[in-house]
Amino acid sequence: MERLIGSALFRKAEAGLSAGFDHFLQDLVTLTEVEAPPFMEENRGKVFNELLKRERLDLVETDAVGNVIGTRKGTGAGRIVVAAHLDTVFPANTDLRVRKEGTRWYAPGICDDTRGLASLLALIRAMDFAGIRTHSDILFVANVGEEGLGDLRGTRHLFEKGRYAGQIDAFFTLDGINMDSLVTGAIGSYRYDITFKGPGGHSFLEFGVANPANALGEFVAGMATIAVPKEPRTTFCVGMVGGGTSVNSIPQSVWATIDLRSASPQELLQLDRQMRELIDAALAAENARSSPGTAVTVEISKIGDRPASILRESGPVIDEAFEALRLFGFNPQIEYSSTDANIPLSLGVPAVMIGSGASGGGIHTLAEWVDVDPEAGQRALAAILAAVLAVAKLA
Repeated sequence: MERLIGSALFRKAEAGLSAGFDHFLQDLVTLTEVEAPPFMEENRGKVFNELLKRERLDLVETDAVGNVIGTRKGTGAGRIVVAAHLDTVFPANTDLRVRKEGTRWYAPGICDDTRGLASLLALIRAMDFAGIRTHSDILFVANVGEEGLGDLRGTRHLFEKGRYAGQIDAFFTLDGINMDSLVTGAIGSYRYDITFKGPGGHSFLEFGVANPANALGEFVAGMATIAVPKEPRTTFCVGMVGGGTSVNSIPQSVWATIDLRSASPQELLQLDRQMRELIDAALAAENARSSPGTAVTVEISKIGDRPASILRESGPVIDEAFEALRLFGFNPQIEYSSTDANIPLSLGVPAVMIGSGASGGGIHTLAEWVDVDPEAGQRALAAILAAVLAVAKLA
């Protein structure tokens, strides 16, 4: 790594990052101000596709689910991915105009993950500026479906059904702005819509019929009693509840959304079993005390499934990223998270999540911001570029 970043070729690429930093900031504003709510990334994808076509890439395409992919061909075998996600958590019609206060720029989604998208373009231009060729192909991917109920559908498609499925050797995802965080393990999650149903009726006249609200309440109360390990970190959350039609009606339907998470695939399965046992117990209890011939039933619908993977302290991609961050003055800490890297990590493909900037905050709020200080920003981009080139190998 020290030889790589000390080489004349890499120093020229760093000069390219410096010369092109204003271009990077222009891309950041352009992309931030195009809305990309979950499942509605198409407009931002079209803009990113056009920006990619302005670079000297061998192929630019948009796949069947909306991932935008630019291929920079290598001189030999192998293929690596450098990705950032198109979607944000903000709904349509959110005010996305960038507000600038010195080097601190404010806008929803500007950190997560628009800075990552702009970074992909900056890396391409720096490599071209220096005339860098790599042994492996590099796919620069703006993927859909990272946030919320997107369920990593873009990266899942890339690895499981896309034209490059089974042909990707390494994966970087640029997400957020914390350059001291190096994610090498995957927090897995199961998410459910759970709906309890019953006959319903007038609150006075039909009192005693099986009431789905009672079953839901018993189930939610039971969830609160589950004991989970602190290590590997395992959590659960009843995120939303709803249903019914009026204060004086026994509801015909009530529902809850559930989020289960763990760093361990085994603990996640155990938590899932406990949740289902509580559902069965709540049904049995309500039906046992209800009027004869009436019963509550349940529908369980999985709305999210992110695979878990063990934390890796070292290995391909991890070692290169860790050393690059260290040599550029960052203090990388190996961590778990739930990111696009979940998919390749679960498949045994070397992968990391790395930040794309030096500082920022307010992520997932309307007050989201990044610091666009040139020195810190260029140092972050240089560290990412060094890690990518160390894996792709200079030709």
